Amino acid sequence: MLEVNAIDSFYGQSQVLFNMSLAVKDGEVVTLMGRNGMGKTTTIRSIMGLTPARHGSIRFRNKEITSHSPYRIARLGIGLVPEGRLISPNLSVEENLVATANAGPSGAGRWDLDAIWAMFPRLRERKSSMGNQISGGEQQMLAIARALMTNPELLLLDEATEGLAPLIRQEIWGCLRNLKEEGQSILVIDKNIQALTEIADRHYIIEKGSVVWEGTSRMLLKDQMVKRQYLGV
Repeated sequence: MLEVNAIDSFYGQSQVLFNMSLAVKDGEVVTLMGRNGMGKTTTIRSIMGLTPARHGSIRFRNKEITSHSPYRIARLGIGLVPEGRLISPNLSVEENLVATANAGPSGAGRWDLDAIWAMFPRLRERKSSMGNQISGGEQQMLAIARALMTNPELLLLDEATEGLAPLIRQEIWGCLRNLKEEGQSILVIDKNIQALTEIADRHYIIEKGSVVWEGTSRMLLKDQMVKRQYLGV
C-alpha cells in the first residue's frame, strides 16, 4: 500500500531523514519507534507532503506521491492524526468531524457520524461542546475520529497516546485494535512498546533519521539489546 524508498528530508539546510525507507501492506499495523528527535514526525510529515522529501520516492497504491501537495495526498486516501491533535477550538465536536468529512477515494466509505458515535460514545455525549472545552483524551479521540471521517485507506497516527491518562490510553488502544480487526491499515508512532507489540504486525526503529532495526513483535520483544540501545528500555 505505502512504499517509502530512500527519502532524504530537510528543514531548511538541516537534513533530518537520511535514506529513510519503510513499507505498509494492506491491513497491516506498522509502528515507527525511536527516541525523541530522531525523525519519526518528519517521516510522517514527508509522507503527507508537509515536509516534502528532496530525494527518494514515496508511492501510495503504486502511485508516485513524493511531489504531491498535502490535500492531494489526503484525497488519495491517507488520513493523518497529527502530533498535538490540532483540534479547531472554535468548532464543536460535531463540527470538527463534518468540516473535512468525505466518502473516501472509493466513494463508499463506512465512516459517518453514526459510525463515529458507536466507536466513541464519549464524543457523542460531547458533540455540542467546543473543541477547547473537552479534555486532552477526548481531543485525541476527536483527532482520530476526524481522520476516520475522511474514510482513509491508510491512517497515520503521530504520538497516539502521548500525555494521556492510563485509562484513556487503554481506550485509544482498544480503538486501534478494533480498527485493525476491520482491516484498517495503520502507521503509528508511540512510545508504549507493550501496547504496540500487542497490536502491530511489524516495527521500524529509527535513529538519527534512518531505520536501524525492523522486525515483528516477537522479534522486538526478544531483542533486549535493541530495546536498550535505541528505545531506552
